[in-house]
Amino acid sequence: MNRTGFKSEPEAPGVDAKELKKDVETLELAVGTRDVYGNDPSVDPVYQAKSQILNDAFQEIGMGKYQWYLFCVTGFGWYSDNLWPIVISLILDPVVTEFRTQAPYLKVAQGIGLLVGATFWGVAADVWGRKWCFNLTLLITAIFATAAGASSNYIALCSLVAAWNVGVGGNLPVDSAVFLEFIPASHQYLLTILSIWWAIGQLVGSLIGWPFLVKFSCASADDCPRSSNQGWRYFLYTNGAIMMVLFALRFFFFDMHESPKFLMGRGRDAEAVAVVHEVARYNGRESNLTLAMLEEVDRRFSEDPSSGARALDTSARAALLRSLRTLGRQHMKGLFGTRRLAYSTTLLIIVWCLIGLAFPLYYGFVTFFFASRGADFGDGSPYITYRNQVILSVIGVPGALLAGWMVELPYVGRKGTLAISTVITGVFLFASTTARTSNALLGWNCGFTFTSNIMYGVLYAVTPELFPAKDRGTGNALVGSANRVFGIIAPIIALYTDLTTSVPIWIAGALFIVAGMVSFLLPFEPRGKASI
Repeated sequence: MNRTGFKSEPEAPGVDAKELKKDVETLELAVGTRDVYGNDPSVDPVYQAKSQILNDAFQEIGMGKYQWYLFCVTGFGWYSDNLWPIVISLILDPVVTEFRTQAPYLKVAQGIGLLVGATFWGVAADVWGRKWCFNLTLLITAIFATAAGASSNYIALCSLVAAWNVGVGGNLPVDSAVFLEFIPASHQYLLTILSIWWAIGQLVGSLIGWPFLVKFSCASADDCPRSSNQGWRYFLYTNGAIMMVLFALRFFFFDMHESPKFLMGRGRDAEAVAVVHEVARYNGRESNLTLAMLEEVDRRFSEDPSSGARALDTSARAALLRSLRTLGRQHMKGLFGTRRLAYSTTLLIIVWCLIGLAFPLYYGFVTFFFASRGADFGDGSPYITYRNQVILSVIGVPGALLAGWMVELPYVGRKGTLAISTVITGVFLFASTTARTSNALLGWNCGFTFTSNIMYGVLYAVTPELFPAKDRGTGNALVGSANRVFGIIAPIIALYTDLTTSVPIWIAGALFIVAGMVSFLLPFEPRGKASI
């Protein structure tokens, strides 16, 4: 065994599966990587053994130039995921003024698009691979968002909003899987810090919207022709163009490799090894990984009938069926195979559902609330409203950085950081209803924005860490779809609630606190362990 923990030559034949597991455990100790599941029987033993070999290969390579470039281009997905909800929130008022309709229908269209996107792209990433899905999500968003700026009526706008959100909905299920499968276990905390791009998306959207929506919007609904209300259209054109630039940077200027774990799961071990060596070469390093190491895993398990392992069907048809079954009972075995796994997956779904309802219920209509509260305080001008939105966006950036530090703290980790930040987020929302001045309201909402960025940074990181790579896309699709379904409920509630009152905020605050309490119950803590 060399200094990396990899064996230079295969051992003599006749070693059974139990001895192979001991070899894998020895490998973990030598290289310093342990996976989240340990010896959990619900995970396919062949897949788990190969995943640990690939994990150790990336740990041997270390964090290099390829991974840092990937941090940037993957961050575009986080940027998009928060930019477009902010865009919808900011254009609600001028759109409603121009088309004289009800605002929540635009949020319903957004929710439907996000639901379709989260479900489709998560499954597609496990069937056709990460690479094409990774690039197409941004392109679809750019095309339809730009086209939405030319909408002549409310129906056309809602249709295009749904279409561009099909792309937005796929960003995090795909991008989190891509990033997690290329970084060494020692740097998995960077998945949390990726949420800084999420905060930047909110900040950039607010900065672009502020001048456009203040200067080029109707002053009154009584006289609001299209020619006097072009601000929201300029806003969409600008952000659509930015998304096209981000797509070009991903597609033309970054040589994205297919995920080695995806290739391995499809039986393409030689290609997986080639990708690892290409990443090592790009980083100016060498890898001791060989195809023989992965083939030895297959040989050893196939020679031991008592191991219970059997060769996986790696055809495209089988991959499609496996992914589609993720939404049905038979394939839930991968996510609900044992009591502990079922408990973990169920709690994740509950947390995503609660936050999926709470966040859009508050943030989707915050400009309405700010404007109405500001009017009560005597300073409800559009300028003040959008200025406050920019201030909130700036506050979110350090929250993402703090999240990356907190998830590595002993006794706190991912689970503690998620739970604490989620509860405090709800507390800040409750406190905001006590504000008696505009500045007090802004202060409480700054606290909310800071802690919610910590919360989302950890949630987006811990979720893919708890799913095996072969099911990671569809696992993300499951929780993402649950999140989007409840996101659709938010505007429906808004249809029957007075948005100028504190009722939506009380509901959202309670949901955040419950979600935080549920997070404390998660059975797995990924801190210090490699995902598989």
